[in-house]
Amino acid sequence: MNVMTKTKAEEGASHIYEPIPCEIVSKRDLTPLEKLFRIEMPDGRELGQRPGQFVQVSILGYGEAPISISSSPTKRGYFELGVRNAGTLTGELHKLNVGDKIGIRGPFGTYFDVEKLAGKDLVLIAGGCGLAPMRSLIQYCQDRPSEFGKLTILYGAKTPEDRLYKEDLIEWNESSVFACSYAVDGVPAGGCFNEGQVGLITVLIPPLELDVKNTVAVIVGPPIMYRFVIAELKKKGLAEDQIVVSLERYMKCGVGKCGHCAIEHLYCCLDGPVFWLNQVSSLKGAI
Repeated sequence: MNVMTKTKAEEGASHIYEPIPCEIVSKRDLTPLEKLFRIEMPDGRELGQRPGQFVQVSILGYGEAPISISSSPTKRGYFELGVRNAGTLTGELHKLNVGDKIGIRGPFGTYFDVEKLAGKDLVLIAGGCGLAPMRSLIQYCQDRPSEFGKLTILYGAKTPEDRLYKEDLIEWNESSVFACSYAVDGVPAGGCFNEGQVGLITVLIPPLELDVKNTVAVIVGPPIMYRFVIAELKKKGLAEDQIVVSLERYMKCGVGKCGHCAIEHLYCCLDGPVFWLNQVSSLKGAI
C-alpha cells in the first residue's frame, strides 16, 4: 500500500518558475502570530492542488517562502494559506490587505493520496502549525466522508490561545464525521481549557481504539513531536507502512535545484514533503 504519489514539479503546477500574480480576497487573524489568507487565481482558474502540497509565495522586493496550502481542492474558486509571522516575507505578507496581490508558484511536492486512503480508518495527528497542511486533508474528508472509514482528529498546541483554526476545531468537534481529541501543553495562570486535556499530544493516543489492520495514521507537526508520537502509535500496533509523515524542511526553490531540503538522497520538495515512515525512518536527520 502506498498513500503518497511522487509528482514532478511540472505535474499540476500552474507555473513552476515564474510567479503568477494572485489576489488576496480575505484575511483574518488565527492567533496573535498567525493569519489566514484566502487567495484567488487570475481569471477564476483553480490552483490544482492536492491535500498536503505547498506553494512558493513571493512579494516583490521581499523574497519568497514556501507555505503549505491549508484548504482542500474540494473548495472551489480559491485556496487558503495559514501564515505565521516568522520572517521578512511573512512579516510583509501580514501587512498586506484585501485586494493586494502576491506571487504564487506551484503547487509543489507529494500529497496525501486520498484515492489510496479510501476505505481506511484515518487518525489525523497535528501539532502546532502542522494543523495548516493537515486542514487540507481534514476538509477533504469532511466533504467526502463516505470515501473513508472512521475519522479521528488529534490536535495539540502550546496553549489554548495558540490553537489554530479555532472555529474549525469547534465545527469538527460537533460534526458527526469526526471523533476529535485536543490537548494543550499548558494553561497560563488564570486561564482555563475545557475542550480537551492538558499535556503533550501523546496523551491522546493511548485511549484510542483502533482497527489496527485497517488504520493509517497521518502526522504533521514540529520535528520534535514525531519521535514520541510514532513511538505511541507503534505501541498501538501500527507498523511503519501504516504511518504517514509530512516533513518540515526549508524548500527554497521547490523544484529540486537548490538542495536546501535534501534528506540524504531525497529532496523534500520533490520526493516529499509527504512520505511513508518506512521510506525515511532509516535516513539520518529525517525524523
